[in-house]
Amino acid sequence: MTPAQARSPNRHRRRGRSEANAGGGQREVNYRQLRNPFTPQAVFSDDQITAMHNEALSVLEDLGIKVLLPEARAIFAAGGALVDEDTETVRIGREIVEAALASAPRSVHCRAGAPERDVTLELGSLTFQPGAGAPHATDLTRGHRPGSGRDFRELIKLTHHFDVLHLLPPLVEPQDVSPELRHYFTMQAQLGLSDKLPFVFSRGTPQVSDSFEMLRDFRGLSDDEFTAELRCLSYPPKFGQ
Repeated sequence: MTPAQARSPNRHRRRGRSEANAGGGQREVNYRQLRNPFTPQAVFSDDQITAMHNEALSVLEDLGIKVLLPEARAIFAAGGALVDEDTETVRIGREIVEAALASAPRSVHCRAGAPERDVTLELGSLTFQPGAGAPHATDLTRGHRPGSGRDFRELIKLTHHFDVLHLLPPLVEPQDVSPELRHYFTMQAQLGLSDKLPFVFSRGTPQVSDSFEMLRDFRGLSDDEFTAELRCLSYPPKFGQ
């Protein structure tokens, strides 16, 4: 051993890593089904949570929400909500909300394009996705630029590559694709480049229906099979879209 080697602060650390690798102590992590091993930490007190919940109930019950789709207003009315057709306002009583919360499933299994890509949403499960809805893309070669179809496809490929990313979100807006055709493009890219759980933009009944039909047909499902299980996720449109 030379004097320089003896003085090296990294000598023992390097040897430790080599010995660990030689002993076969390779870490194995299942990135596709991650669980949170820690006790959830409360951000708000029980009193604060109760106050926020009651305030939200008051907004729904007293102020109401504007619902533009006539079919949706009819569903709310059938469920017992007060509907003002002149103002398109729906007021939802707190008893309706409480009944809905009580009946909500505690675990939701989402069917992806392959069984090993399925996602289960429940307390304790960790589900990750990349950032979503960016209007621009950037990299070291091409710099900062408006999002394009090429950027969208490249980001879908990257998301598909990493097992720790479980969902396909609207990664970047492909602004070189016409808005009325964009849902066709984004769904085609997702289905053709990945078997992970895809997204559907909530941009009106016709576009959602088109996306559902593309997903159903690509997966080779009947109408009953498609509607029997959750097979995609949705995002509301950004303001102005």
